[in-house]
Amino acid sequence: MSQSRWLRRTGAARLEFGADYNPEQWPREVWDDDARAMRTAGVTIVTLGVFSWALLEPAEGEYDFGWLDDAMDLMHVNGIAVDLATATASPPPWLTTKHPEILPVTADGVTLWPGGRQQWRPTSAVFRTHALRLTRAMAERYGGHPALVAWHVSNELGCHNIYDYSDDAAAAFRLWLRERYATLDALNAAWATAFWSQHLSAWEQVLPPRTAASFPNPTQQLDFKRFSSDALKDHLRAERAVLREVTPDVPVTTNFMVMGETKGMNYADWAAEVDFVSNDHYVQPGPQGRDELSFSANLTGGLAGGRPWFLMEHSTSAVNWQPVNVAKRPGELARDSMTHVAYGADAVCYFQWRQSAAGAEKYHSGMIPHAGEDSTLFRAVADLGKRLGDLAPLAGTPRTPARAAILFDWESWWAAEADSHPTDRLRYRQEALDWYTAFLDLGVRADVLPVAAPLDGYDLVVAPILHVVPASLASRLTAFVQAGGHLVATYFSGVVDENDHVWLGGYPGPLRDLLGIRIEEFAPLLDDERVTLDNGSTGTLWTDRIDVSTEDVEVLARYTTGDQAGRPAVTWNPTAGGAAGYVSTRLGPQGLATVLGEFLSRAGIESELPPDQRGKVELAIRGDFHFLINRTDEPIDLGGYLLAADGVVVVRE
Repeated sequence: MSQSRWLRRTGAARLEFGADYNPEQWPREVWDDDARAMRTAGVTIVTLGVFSWALLEPAEGEYDFGWLDDAMDLMHVNGIAVDLATATASPPPWLTTKHPEILPVTADGVTLWPGGRQQWRPTSAVFRTHALRLTRAMAERYGGHPALVAWHVSNELGCHNIYDYSDDAAAAFRLWLRERYATLDALNAAWATAFWSQHLSAWEQVLPPRTAASFPNPTQQLDFKRFSSDALKDHLRAERAVLREVTPDVPVTTNFMVMGETKGMNYADWAAEVDFVSNDHYVQPGPQGRDELSFSANLTGGLAGGRPWFLMEHSTSAVNWQPVNVAKRPGELARDSMTHVAYGADAVCYFQWRQSAAGAEKYHSGMIPHAGEDSTLFRAVADLGKRLGDLAPLAGTPRTPARAAILFDWESWWAAEADSHPTDRLRYRQEALDWYTAFLDLGVRADVLPVAAPLDGYDLVVAPILHVVPASLASRLTAFVQAGGHLVATYFSGVVDENDHVWLGGYPGPLRDLLGIRIEEFAPLLDDERVTLDNGSTGTLWTDRIDVSTEDVEVLARYTTGDQAGRPAVTWNPTAGGAAGYVSTRLGPQGLATVLGEFLSRAGIESELPPDQRGKVELAIRGDFHFLINRTDEPIDLGGYLLAADGVVVVRE
């Protein structure tokens, strides 16, 4: 199933603008002020009902839709569309009291009790029955409402309940494994149970990787991660099936969380399950915070296949869940939002419309802050609403592919960071982000793509820490290079197959011949160790003892210090078609920019920006709309136009 539908609405195309709206938190007289202020701000869409189950169904089978009817009608009268949630994100107290068996259980056997949110097991048949009953009631009541433009399944699936180790999960895990492996013999082979006397003689012996005396079985852990992602995907599909049955003309989505270290859900696998991709993103503090936002927006665009997508949540200013929650500086609200638009978002929404006066998120910013409409923040919100309104001609325009790409693989993320490895310091997403920053520092556009995406049209593809390489993937990457493409792999790539079994014969396994190198032993670095390269770069975290196995391989950089002194650090193997390079240490953005510049030159890729803007300005392109994003804290002269600090300018070519 492809993302072929957008919102169910008529009229001219536009960029949508809005927020989660929670009128149930406020007296009825506030709602009319909300609607008026929404029109002032240029709001076109809101999400309703996300955490409303306890009010919509105050007792089992007894519904109170009156207040939601009123809210839906109020939005419609004011010309505001509604993305309506199924309200199943958090079960009400009556349900968890009557059925405590729906509560998740940690690997240590601790029950996660009510009091927060998402207190439900993805595999609970009891929870599923109640959730689908509510979903059907919502669909039957509101499917024909003129304000309804999309269904929003649950909310941030897996944010707090991705891993459940309960007996329900154990039973579902066994069924999942039966479908994957069919026989116990196949499961024993995949899990290598001959090690540590783990041979399974009955399916009932299979358990989730609960807390054990030592490292749990590595393939068991990887399969449990796959299963856990699939279990939540199955819930998404179950709610979607009800919605499709009752309201086949209304598109269905759910909000992903492509951001930071949120990694439990394989969104590359989920993307085909929704009519359009939606995402929540919150800026991560740190020196690469801006680049991480861009990286996540870019990857979300990759998950959407280049088609427009929906930014369901981000923040106008401070959040409430970081150790220190800093307000955004002037200009950052618009800059953050416009960066998402640059990479394909056709809807820009926030959590939430009116900042809560109570509850766990009362210090999370909203479109209307505690200070009210007479505030700098609300004026910035209204300014952005006008700007997005002026960009209506952009709506529906797909992003323009770059010539370079970074591959992103959830299974490599899961497996590479598992326990009992050469180092526990490795961070998969950080390495990918460092490469992305290096591209930005050189002023070169690069798409971030799920690993299964087609590579046609790309001249250079970087695959950071592509740890899990099944034979089929190795063949596809080899074909890409043989067809003239240029591939770059990094340390700890090509090491294991889909069962987390090491490819024997030397690393990097099935990529050895393509790269023209062979590694007999890893050489990770201690925290205080550094190595230098003869190109002036410094490496940390990891080194490899590389032997060149093909005479055509060029050594682009060697180690000058450490145990690998004199050995290759960066290599390049030309082939009859293209070429394949390898980087054997963590160089960080600055060091990567040095080697990336060489790779780009060999692939014939140049920056599309003038030399004086490279590294300072980020370029993103959607059709004939060019987004120029200031990466610095200082204004930049674009040649007659001043790009403000934290500013974004859109030029239509």
